[in-house]
Parts: sequence; C-alpha cells; structure tokens
Amino acid sequence: MDIDGRVAVVTGGAGGIGKGIVRALLAEGATVVIADVEKGALEAAVDELSELGPASGWVTDVSDFDSFDALADHVFGTFGACHLLFNNAGVTSGGGGKPWQQESNDWRWCFGVNVFGVAHGVSAFVPRMIESGEPGHIVNTSSGDGGFAPVPTASVYAASKAAVSCFTEALTHQLISEGTELRASVFYPSGGLMDTGLFSATRNRPAALARTGPGTGRGSMTFDELKSMLEAAGREVEVADLDELGRFVVEAVKERRYIIGHGLDETAELLHRRADAIARAELPPHHEMGL
Repeated sequence: MDIDGRVAVVTGGAGGIGKGIVRALLAEGATVVIADVEKGALEAAVDELSELGPASGWVTDVSDFDSFDALADHVFGTFGACHLLFNNAGVTSGGGGKPWQQESNDWRWCFGVNVFGVAHGVSAFVPRMIESGEPGHIVNTSSGDGGFAPVPTASVYAASKAAVSCFTEALTHQLISEGTELRASVFYPSGGLMDTGLFSATRNRPAALARTGPGTGRGSMTFDELKSMLEAAGREVEVADLDELGRFVVEAVKERRYIIGHGLDETAELLHRRADAIARAELPPHHEMGL
C-alpha cells in the first residue's frame, strides 16, 4: 500500500497513539484529517502537526453515527477520497472493577466509543471507499486485553476489544470475497505502558452516561499516577514510544499485514494454552498482567 499522496483519517488523533500515527503518515507524504472529540486538543494537535505536512482537524464523536457521517461528507467533499481509515479512538469503562459492579452506563459509554465507533467508521467510509475503486486500508484498534485474552479486572473494556477483533476479521474476509481493493488490519497496541490518556478518558464521558451508583472503587487517574502506582507495587514499568509505535503501524499498513502488534510469539503461546483449555472444556487462562 503506497502512502505518499493518499488521504488518511485518524480518529482519536489529537493525542496518544493516534497522534503518533498521524506523525508517521505525514512523514510518508499523506494528507491527514485528524478526528477527535476534544476541540481544544484537536486544535493544538493541528497547529503542531501542520508543520510536518497537510494536516487538518474535524471534531467528531465516533459514538454518534451522524457525527461520523458528517466527517465522511467533509473528507470526500474536500479531498475527493479517503484511502486510509484508522478507527483508533477508545475509552475504558471508567475504572474497571468486578463485572457485577459495572453499571449499564459503563457498558453504553465503553461500547459506544470502542465498538460502535469502529462500526460507524466502517459504515460511513467503507461504501464510499469501495465505490472509488482505489486501493485502501482500514485499521481498527483492538487490545490484547480482550482481543487475545480477557483481563478479569477490566471485563467491559476487554469485551469491547474482543468485539473489535471479531468484527475486523469478518470485515476483512468480506472485503476479499467481494473482490474489493480494500483490506483491513486489527491493531494491538503493545511495547510497554502507554501515555495515551486512556486511563483519564472519563474527562470526555457524556453527562447522560454518568454513573448513578457508587462505582467500582477505581477512579480515573493520569498516566503519571498509574506509572507511580505500578512502580510502588514493585512492577518494572517500560514506557512505550508512541511515535515509534505510530511508525510501526504505518509500516504494517504498507505491507498489508492483518495483525499489527509486537510480541506475537508470546501471544501465540497464550493462545495455544487457551485453545488447549477450551478443547478440554476448561476455563481458559487469562492475561496475568492487567491494568
């Protein structure tokens, strides 16, 4: 997949991994539309990244199809095409905890962004991308926490990421069987603890989806607070380079890799153990290190 001269859209692109992906795309000669729900962060990102290449912003709530469809209208109306779609925006469920402590609004918020956000992106963009007849690629961000095996203390988040993995696999098979010029990848962020703002995502939680009960006992925290908590517990914390991760993702897209992630040999070992347990009708092992 040639990136130079292509038009790309990155949701959640004003910070974290999304911002790293935007940097990598601009370095490859792409025109990038950054979509994000945070207007202030979006404007700051566009001001910063425009020095690297043609980057613009569009405020988008990925959980709202009309908002995502308006983004598609803008991109195709302004640039005439979209070749690369990165469905990257994501949130937690608001603090983890035991599955029975999660409220209905926790499910609605988490799935609204993580699952419906991906579905809305595909529904708004892919038909137009297919109609163009040009080569294109979709990258959906999942997580090893759910995409490969669940973390019991993050049940709702893990369930949402499992849905993204399953949906992307089905999408890819259909893109191939229908003879389209499009392909898709599922991205598993990896390589260390990531300063993405995910753990303080409640800053963007809609008031209509606020918790009504006492919650799970785990609150929102900054990246530095999380890092300090893990170190205090005796864990050695490796911090991922998000710009390097962005380059890794873009290189994988150029090679049309389906799975994008580090440490796949270790993952394969876990998946084999899970498959063996399932064949014995036993409870499969989970990720031992969940955040």
